[in-house]
Amino acid sequence: MAVFRLDPCGIICILITYLAVFYADYVVVRHIVLPSMTDSLWGSLCAVVFNTIIFLLIVSHLKAVLSDPGIVPIPKTSMDFSDIHSDSSKLKTNDGWTVCMKCETYRPPRAHHCRVCRRCVRRMDHHCPWINNCVGEYNQRFFIQFLFYVGLASVFAITLVVIALLTQPQIRKEYRQNRLLHCVLLVIESILFGLFVIAIGCDQMSAICHDETAVEYVKKEGIFRPKKSRLVLLQEVFGRSHPLLWLWPFQDVHVTESQEPLQYV
Repeated sequence: MAVFRLDPCGIICILITYLAVFYADYVVVRHIVLPSMTDSLWGSLCAVVFNTIIFLLIVSHLKAVLSDPGIVPIPKTSMDFSDIHSDSSKLKTNDGWTVCMKCETYRPPRAHHCRVCRRCVRRMDHHCPWINNCVGEYNQRFFIQFLFYVGLASVFAITLVVIALLTQPQIRKEYRQNRLLHCVLLVIESILFGLFVIAIGCDQMSAICHDETAVEYVKKEGIFRPKKSRLVLLQEVFGRSHPLLWLWPFQDVHVTESQEPLQYV
C-alpha cells in the first residue's frame, strides 16, 4: 500500500532534503571536481563514486517514502465494539492482539496507531517527517539505508573539500569566483546533516538490538518480551539475505518473526 501523504510538514522536509542533496552534488561537481581534478582519473572516480552514493540515497529515500510501513488493513465490514467502550479489559486478547478504538479494528501485537497517518502500523517506531511516512516493520530497512547514505555522502563531501583546498588552492580564474563560499556551505551542510543522521542511525540500531521501538520504549511495552539474538533481530529488519546486501535498497523482503536466522561462515 504505497500512499503519499499530503502532510505539509512532511512535504516541506522532503523538499529540504532534495534541495540539500542536489546542492551538495552541484558543489562537488562544479566547484571541486571540475576546477581541480579534471586532469586525472581521480577526479572522474570521485565524481562517479559521489553520484553513486547520491543515487542509492535517493532510491532508499523514495522506498522509505512510498513503501507501505506495515499499515494494518481495515476490515471491509464494520465491527461492533460497543461492549468494549465500557470494559477496557477487553482491549487486549490473550494472543497479544489489541483493539484500536480509532481505527475500530483488531491489530496485531506491536502495532500502534499513528495520529498523522491516521492508521495503525505494524511494529511502528515513529512517524518521520523527513520521509513523510511512518517507520514501521516493512520500511525500516529503507529508512536506515537512507540514513547510512546521507552520512556517507556527508563524510565523502567533507573529505573532497579538504583534499581540494589543500592540494590545489590555486585554480583557474573561471572557477575561482564563489568557490570558497560554496565549499564552506557544503561543509556546514554536511556536518549538520551528518551528525543528525548518525545520531538517528545509532538510535535505530540500538532499538533493533534491544528489540524495542521508540513507541514501546515510551509506553514500556517491551520489558517482558522474550530475548532474541542480535542476528535474528537484524534479520527481522533487513531480511534473510547476506549481510553484505543489507544496504542494497533494491530488495523488498518482509521477514516474519517465525523465520530462523541464517548462519554465515
